[in-house]
Amino acid sequence: MTAKEVCVIGVPIDYGADRRGVDMGPSAIRYAGLHEILRQAGHKVYDWGNLPVPVPESRTPQNPRLKYMDEIVKVNRVLARTVEKISRDGQYPVVLGGDHSIAMGTIAGLLRVRPRLGVIWFDAHGDFNTEETSPSGNIHGMPVAVAVGRSQTPLALPFKGQFLDEAKIVYVGVRTLDPAEAAALRQSQATVFSMHEVDRYGMREVMARAIDIVTQDTDGVHLSFDIDALDPLYAPGSGTPYSGGLTDREAHLALELLAEADVLTSLEMVEVNPILDEHNRTGELAANLIASALGHRII
Repeated sequence: MTAKEVCVIGVPIDYGADRRGVDMGPSAIRYAGLHEILRQAGHKVYDWGNLPVPVPESRTPQNPRLKYMDEIVKVNRVLARTVEKISRDGQYPVVLGGDHSIAMGTIAGLLRVRPRLGVIWFDAHGDFNTEETSPSGNIHGMPVAVAVGRSQTPLALPFKGQFLDEAKIVYVGVRTLDPAEAAALRQSQATVFSMHEVDRYGMREVMARAIDIVTQDTDGVHLSFDIDALDPLYAPGSGTPYSGGLTDREAHLALELLAEADVLTSLEMVEVNPILDEHNRTGELAANLIASALGHRII
């Protein structure tokens, strides 16, 4: 992999989820030695610090169908501008969450520079709900639906009318979907490699297919990685644990294959919850997965 100028941005937000704690995710990943691992892999690392995010205790959710929507939109607008600047300057954004609602800001900013963006989305969930289909009103379950233009709410404002092509998004590791969300995904142009496909074909084949899809007629590839893609046996620090997920080696192999292909132009790691973790195991795993995606090798 070619050396990058990596710009790390923390987004300590947990408005999008029911459980507190993911706002401490950026600190946990940094504490695990992210910067040093990336430097060992040959990259220059610049830390842009954390975006300012008021704590939920200082705010009141106004709409039960879209909890903390106004606050999430404000943060994502700032994040979109930040990611746009980094990407436009030829640097490599690494965004640390925080809950997965931040993907709206990350992708919105990237699309301003790379309008034909491809996205690989590692997640136990589809994040394809809208305000009409979400059973919880938690916005961290909606970012993909917003990013492809399926929501007409203010959540779409950071995109400025420029949305992600559904055909250029590939899911890996999905294993739990809400019924209406599953129906919408089946009717969409997105590609979904659930755990069934991972088990059936193996991670090498899944990633070969995924890379082929996201690199056809695109001008960049973004990796959005929710730590709950892994089985909670390996990543206990997740607010949405669901058994039957990826092993740590499957996840590392997937990201090593992405690094070998040298196609990624940005990435984000989200939903690490130190409150639920065991001695920062999940924070360390997240840091090492980012390093794998950026070419770190044992030898």
